[in-house]
This record gives sequence, structure tokens and C-alpha cells, in this order.
Amino acid sequence: MLFMGHHRRYACQSLGRREFVRTVGRAALGLSMADLLSLQASNPAAYATPLAEKTTTARAVIFLWLWGGPAQLDTWDPKPHAPMEYRGPFSSIQTRVAGTRMGELFPEIAEWTDRIAIIRSLHTASNDHGVAGTAGLTGSTVGSVNLGGASAAGSVRPCLGSIVARAKGFRSEMPPFMVVGGRLHQGKRAIAGEGGGTLGALYDPFRLLYDPDQGTRIPALQLPANLSPERLQNRQRLLRALGQAGRSLDTGSQRTIDDYRTQALALLTTPEASRMFDLSRERPELADRYGRTRFGQSCLLARRLVEHGVPFVQVNWSDHVEAEEDAGDGGWDNHYRNFQIMQDRQAPWLDQTLPALLTDLHQRGLLATTLVVAIGEFGRTPRINDKAGRDHWEHCYSALIAGGGVRGGQVIGESDARAERPRLRPVTPADLAASIMHAVGITTEQSATLGINIGGRVIEELF
Repeated sequence: MLFMGHHRRYACQSLGRREFVRTVGRAALGLSMADLLSLQASNPAAYATPLAEKTTTARAVIFLWLWGGPAQLDTWDPKPHAPMEYRGPFSSIQTRVAGTRMGELFPEIAEWTDRIAIIRSLHTASNDHGVAGTAGLTGSTVGSVNLGGASAAGSVRPCLGSIVARAKGFRSEMPPFMVVGGRLHQGKRAIAGEGGGTLGALYDPFRLLYDPDQGTRIPALQLPANLSPERLQNRQRLLRALGQAGRSLDTGSQRTIDDYRTQALALLTTPEASRMFDLSRERPELADRYGRTRFGQSCLLARRLVEHGVPFVQVNWSDHVEAEEDAGDGGWDNHYRNFQIMQDRQAPWLDQTLPALLTDLHQRGLLATTLVVAIGEFGRTPRINDKAGRDHWEHCYSALIAGGGVRGGQVIGESDARAERPRLRPVTPADLAASIMHAVGITTEQSATLGINIGGRVIEELF
């Protein structure tokens, strides 16, 4: 959150330009968005020119991160003929695609399957949330941190949103990569791979939070309770004073830096900016259609952001992997009472919200140019444990993909008889990452220019 009451005395004469920019961004504003915009301004040649200029089908991505790992057998890959200790208590239902069935808890999503591609053969490298989470967000386990705190070798790769932000560039006043939801963690350990990684802090996400009681909150721009308008004006005067001092160091870039810092402050203070995040401006019946849950309203907010030109929006289902019953905040890590939790909350919420999002995008003419991906970091054990739950399972899981030029009405890959492992067309997180990059027009040559090796192959059946 933004706290503007802490600053130290610095002798500006002893600072170089880089140190000065860092000092002003942190001390005067204490504002992560200002730091981000200042970095852009200090090297416009590196940041202002988009890499992806060719015409592409997908202009935006909405990435629905189902943190904790939904069970493949209870969602998109049911096995009605498997033994009860595998298939569980739920039956399966026919979808709009002949021969394709999904879990009975998702009748509304089943009505969309002629426009959705289902991937049933995903597999990843680890059953640790931290490692698999990094792989799902970046396409690689490099630099991941497991639950025990051990780090994999190498520097963390940039996440998918950061890569898209770098390729698309800063084309408007809005950040090119936004996350709706708090920082991901398992226990109290943060997950590596949510930000810009090797691309730098400029491409970290700008984060929003939605609370059903408080509405949209902007942590990086939230004023402390004791900051009055008068004190805010004092900070603005401080900015002007520091800016004048900075111009004696580097007159060529300081004015641009000031302009971007003013933009950052405007996100905090102008009514026009706050209106974009205000979901009360939507029709109540539309908000109801999405569902008055945190996830439902977060997806509605994601649609508003895409409509205003943000090229990548990630919606986190939860911050913590665990369900509320296990001291979490609703994640899909259902080691206990998997079927009760899914039936009572998770499945109804997802089955309401995802079709509402797709319908809303379609009615606004945005679905053809907006890629929607719904995925977790891994699946769940096909065999039910003795706590009526399913444990971590990295060997096989599923995803839904729609919009953005994707060919719907198909199932890609196939799992074995108990959804334990892929039987046909195995797919990795790196392959999915490469496919998302392809959908938005980022070529392998452009990835190489950025020093990014996704390492996967495009899932050609999607397109």
C-alpha cells in the first residue's frame, strides 16, 4: 500500500541519475507505480516501442488462475467407468460436443463447450505448489522456491503477463499487466514467478484487490488514514522541489520522469481513474450474473480492464492454496472434504462466473480478440484419500481455453482410464505458455530478443 509519510534526508549533489530517480520514486511518493513509470521514462527507447506489431487475433488475455489445483476427474475429465474410489460421488454430463462429458457440477460451462477447447493431457514437473505454480505462471521451474524454502537454480523467468506487457508496450495510461487478487502463497511462503523476473520491475503487475464488502482496492495507491489532502499537497510540493534538484543532474530525462510520476499520482487522485475500477457503475443484473463472490466480481473487473485496453489481466481465484476450512481463503487444495467444498462453493461459483464472462465478452464484441484461460498449477490424485479428499498430482490435469482465435468444440489430449497420466498428446506448462505467446503475436525471434526461452511448442490444434 502507499504510505507517503516516510522520507529521509538526502544530499542530492551526491546522487547519480539512477540513484536520484530511485530516491524520488520511493521517498517522495513511496509509490510502486511511480517507480514503474519512472523506469519507463528513464529509458524510453527500451520500453516504449512494442515488439509485437503484426496483426494478431488476440489483443488481450484474461488468465484465470485456479490456485490450489482443481481435480481433473471432478471437473473437465470425468471417468464414469472408473472404480468408485477414483471417479468419486459425482456423475458426468453430456456437453454440447458429441462424446465429450464433464463433471455434473458444471452444467452452464457444458453449454459453452462448442466454443471452448479442453486440454486433458497437461502434466508438470512437481507436486509442490511453489514449484508447479512458478511453472504455470512462467512456463519454467527455473528459480522456483518449494515449500521447504529451497530454490531451484537460475533467475526466475518473467511471468506470462510480464512477457505480454513487454511485447505490447505502454500504449495508454493503464499498466499493460494487471492482477486482480493478492500475492500468491502456500502457507506463509510467497510464490516465485508473479512478476517481471529478468525483464525487470517495470513489468511487474499492477495489483488490484476486490472485496465483496469494500469493493475494489488499489494497494499500491491506497493512502494511509492519517494522510489529509493538505498533507498530500505537501508531498506534491516536495515532488516539485526534488524535481528541480534533479534537473541539475539530468535535464534531458527529468521532465519526462516528472510527467510519468504525475500520471501515477493521477491514478490515485482523479475521479476518472477511480471510475474505471468502480463496479457499482455496472448494471446490477450484470453483476448478479457474474456472481456476487470475490471471484465473480474480479472477473467482471477483468472485463472492464480489457475493455479499457489492458492487454493481460490475471485473476487469482484465491491468495492461499487452502480452502477456508483449512485456514485458507478458498483455494482448490482440497486434501479434505473435496466433494463437499466443490459442491457447496467452488463449482457453483466457477460454473456461474466463467460463462458470464464469456457471454459478456461475446456481447461486447471482445471474445474474438480476448484469449481466456482457466487453469490451476496441477491436478489431484485420482484415488480418493481417507479424508474424502484428493492430494497433489502433477502427472495429469486439465485446462479450459476460449476466445482469442481458439478453435472451440474440441478436446486436446487424452488421459488414461483413471486420469492418472496422459495417454495421447502430452502437454506441458511451457507448451501452454508458447501457445499464449503465439495467440498474441509474440514470435520465437521476439522472445529471443528479450532473452526469454519459453522452451515449449505451440499447441497447434488450438488455432
